[in-house]
Amino acid sequence: MSRREPLDRLYALVANEEDARTCRDISEEACREVPGNFFKIILANVLTKIGDLLINPKTVLAWLIGAVGAPGALAGLLVPIRESGSLIPQLAIGAWMRRHPVRKGFWVFGSVLQGACVLAMAAAVWWLQGLAAGLAIVGLLVVFSLGRGFCSVAMKDVQGKCIPKARRGRLTGLASTLSGAATLAVGVSLFGGDSEPGMLFYTVLLLAAGLAWWLAATVFAKVDEFHGETAGGGHALRQAFESLGLLVRDAPFRDFVIARALLMASALGSPFLVVLAQDQAEGAALLGGFLVASSLASTVSASVWGYMADASSRQVMVRGGALAALVCLGVAAVALAGPAWNGLEWFYPVAFFVLSIAHSGVRIGRKTYLVDMAGGTKRTDYTAVSNTVIGVLLLVLGGVSAAVSLLGAQWALLLLGAMGVLGTLWSWKLKEVE
Repeated sequence: MSRREPLDRLYALVANEEDARTCRDISEEACREVPGNFFKIILANVLTKIGDLLINPKTVLAWLIGAVGAPGALAGLLVPIRESGSLIPQLAIGAWMRRHPVRKGFWVFGSVLQGACVLAMAAAVWWLQGLAAGLAIVGLLVVFSLGRGFCSVAMKDVQGKCIPKARRGRLTGLASTLSGAATLAVGVSLFGGDSEPGMLFYTVLLLAAGLAWWLAATVFAKVDEFHGETAGGGHALRQAFESLGLLVRDAPFRDFVIARALLMASALGSPFLVVLAQDQAEGAALLGGFLVASSLASTVSASVWGYMADASSRQVMVRGGALAALVCLGVAAVALAGPAWNGLEWFYPVAFFVLSIAHSGVRIGRKTYLVDMAGGTKRTDYTAVSNTVIGVLLLVLGGVSAAVSLLGAQWALLLLGAMGVLGTLWSWKLKEVE
């Protein structure tokens, strides 16, 4: 018991309550393990966030494709593969996972799989060159994305069983803040100069990322999760397609999915800011500026968004979506105005910083809203159905915005800004769930 007391006191401080035992929707035995589980989940999240920075497909992997001499066209496949490849299979993953009363093993498996894929990428970078190395990276990223899908579904379910309402938002926020601080330090140290890194640098980077995922799996395996509901665990694919009926018969859930789809503008807008910045200047320092801006945004805003989400995750979605729409429309207006102001290239990292703050709010808000609006097996269904639908829409909307960007990145930002406005309005009509 003495070993638990420091964690209990720290959790009471973070939770801002005297006894740290305000458990309304989890079992009494799970309530006793909340302090320890709270910090185990945070640590696992921080480790995976560091791994994500070290193989960021928008930056590090895109650079790596060119560094190994692979065709540049492969770089355009990285982001859609990682995002949609992890979201689309979740409908089947969720149906399969529902048959198991303890589900942390799915997260552990997904984390181990991601780490193994990244370590295999390191081997490919070291031993292969040209098209072969590029295809190996893309192929491994497909399998890596499947691991992300397992982790995404399992995390929300385990968190819903182990962490009480009104504490989930701050868990997500604190994890993002701590990981943002860690990745900020890594970004500054690794990408502060203008020189092009060598192959050894990239290999070590990938090795460190792979080990981060394996360490995260070790930490998460120690989470004290108790048995939950297993109703509806029939044939995985049949059950998966039946789950799509939620979009028809569950109006609050359908409204949430529509709002989340429209708020994808906060994520899809980032690459176009980078494109506009590249028209002004190039170099590792500017690219590092975007990495630092993203990490700093999480560090300064995530905990604030998390505490706000515990009060009203709907309002966090509204505020994050409105801020994202404002940035997209504002940057588009500046770009359409035309003048090449001196120093304008650093305007874009600043805008990227604000957009990252907005995206952090949208992510924390919609994650907290989804976990709080459902219980039992519904939580797994909601997560799997919404993520699968969003994965398909992400490919569609990503293709549409990419096509519009042929006219200019600023026009794509106008489209995404309009989406953000609609997403904000749709989020406003959602019901409160806290």
